[in-house]
Amino acid sequence: MGVEIKESTVSDAEFNQMKRFVRDYLAASVESEDDGGRMRWYPWHSAEYRFNHILNVVDLAVEIAEREGADMDAVRVAALFHDISKLEADQEVHAEEGARVAREYLNSHGEFPTSFIEQVCQTVADHSYQGPLADVSLEAQSLIEADILDKVGANGTALVLLRMGYESRTHMDAAEMIERVLERGRDAANRVESDTAETMVHKRLKRVRWFREWLEAEVTGMDHAGEFHRESSD
Repeated sequence: MGVEIKESTVSDAEFNQMKRFVRDYLAASVESEDDGGRMRWYPWHSAEYRFNHILNVVDLAVEIAEREGADMDAVRVAALFHDISKLEADQEVHAEEGARVAREYLNSHGEFPTSFIEQVCQTVADHSYQGPLADVSLEAQSLIEADILDKVGANGTALVLLRMGYESRTHMDAAEMIERVLERGRDAANRVESDTAETMVHKRLKRVRWFREWLEAEVTGMDHAGEFHRESSD
């Protein structure tokens, strides 16, 4: 007996249309604010960063879903919509607001099955859940794990180094800041449930450790805490 191939609920053309909608929605969210966007002077609060984060999460979530047996179509669409309201809604309700926007879009574009729309919206709503991942669906777990992973590794390191400039820190603080990425990675390793995500997080942690070691080896006076040891002038 051959393996049954499930037909995709969402075509590539439909998914690309969704991506354009999400990108434009984020841009409009920033432009509509009187101050030009909440904390927009931090790159990760810009529409450009948020959209890039979303695309990263889509790729990670689909890979996890494929290997762990979750519904890849539902995960892919939920990942695309998971932070669509991040720039306009309070953090505490952005997941629910994202689910609302996703529902409105899916109900008004195409002819998606009701069960699919419900699965996507529930996954979006659950993505900010802070409890045990065993409590949510495999689709929500895949999305939550992907969301966590994007902030760990080389990408997480680049973000904290960018933050140093915005906080007027010197490069001597870099090792200390990178330690924060490692702490986040260790927290992620303790929280993820799937074998796929666990493998990913450990690979990303290894990259961060290597970078910190290279940095400490090349910058005189920098230790693992980022402290600058000054010689006594006495």
